[in-house]
Amino acid sequence: MDKFRMMFQFLQSNQESFMNGICGIMALASAQMYSAFEFSCPCMPEYNYTYGIGLLVIPPIWFFLLGFVLNNNVSVLAEEWKRPTGSRTKDPTILRYMFCSITQRSLIAPALWVSVTLMDGKSFLCAFSINLDIEKFGNSSFVKGMSETEKIRLLARIPCKDLFEHQEIRVAATRYIKCISQACGWIFLLMMTFTAFLIRAIRPCFTQAAFLKTKYWSHYIDIERKMFDETCKEHAKSFAKVCIHQYFENISGEMQSLHRHRSGQDDSGDEGEDKRSDEDKLLGIRAQDDMNKVLWNWHTCKPALALRKDQMDGENSSKLNGKINEGFNGFANGHAHETKKREWAVYYSKV
Repeated sequence: MDKFRMMFQFLQSNQESFMNGICGIMALASAQMYSAFEFSCPCMPEYNYTYGIGLLVIPPIWFFLLGFVLNNNVSVLAEEWKRPTGSRTKDPTILRYMFCSITQRSLIAPALWVSVTLMDGKSFLCAFSINLDIEKFGNSSFVKGMSETEKIRLLARIPCKDLFEHQEIRVAATRYIKCISQACGWIFLLMMTFTAFLIRAIRPCFTQAAFLKTKYWSHYIDIERKMFDETCKEHAKSFAKVCIHQYFENISGEMQSLHRHRSGQDDSGDEGEDKRSDEDKLLGIRAQDDMNKVLWNWHTCKPALALRKDQMDGENSSKLNGKINEGFNGFANGHAHETKKREWAVYYSKV
C-alpha cells in the first residue's frame, strides 16, 4: 500500500505525467476493446451503412468525452472561465491554451480507435459493400435478370460469409474494400501526425513570448488551485482538532486534569506544543462564518497577481534603523565604528 500511495502522490505532483499516463491507458484500452469486440454486420441494406459508420464514429466520440471527464484541468478551466473578474483579470489566451492542451490529450484514444478500425477494414466493408460493382470481381452471370433491389440485398450480404454463396466474388470484393480502408487509415495517420507536428513544432516558433506567457500562467492557475485545496485541508484538520479538543475540555475537565496529573509534565508540554501548532494553522480564522466569508471572497474576488513587499520592506527598514542607531551611538560616545577598508583591483585588457 505504501508503494501505491507513493506512486499516487508522485502522479498528483506531476500533473503532466499523470495526464500522459491516462491518455496512454485510454489508447491501450481502445485498442484492446476493439480486439475483444465481436464485429457482426447486420448484412441488411437498411442498416449496413449505419452500423459501419456508427462503429467508426461513436466510440471515438465516447473516448473523446471520457478524456475530458478524466482530465482534472477541465474543472480548472471551467472555474477560471466562469469566475467573477474581481481584482484579477481573465486572459482569454490562457483559457484557449488550457482548452487546446486538454483537447490534444483527449484526441489520442479516438485517433487510435479510428486508425485501428480503418486498418482492420470490417466496418468499411459493412458500410460500403452495397456500392460495389459486382461485375468487376468475377463471373457475375447470376446477377443478370435481378432487379435493383435484389442486387442491393445481394451486395449487402458480402460481409457475411455464411449468407453469400459465391465465395470467389466475396473474397475479391472484401480485399478490394479492405485495401481502400487501409489506404484511408494510413492517410488519416499521416494527417494526424502532420497536424501534431505543426502544433508542437511550428507554433512556438512564431509566438514564443506569448506561448511562454500562456504556458506559465496556465501552470500557475493549476498550482494555485492545488495549494489552495491543500491549505483548506490543513485548516479544516486543525479546526477539527481544536474544536474537538475544546469540546472535551468543556465536557470532561476533571478527567482531563486527572490525565494530565498522571501523564506528567512532558506529555502536557507535548500536547501544548501540538495545540499551539494547530492554533497557528488556523491563521486567525476561528469561526464558521469567518471561514465562509473567506471562501466566498476567494471565489468572487481573487487577489490581484501583484505580491506585496510590506514584510520585506519592514525587515530591511528595521535593519537600516539599527545600523543608523549604532552609528549615532558610536559618534555620541566619542568614537566611531571602524569601517572596513576595501581594496579594489582593476585589470585592463588590450583586446
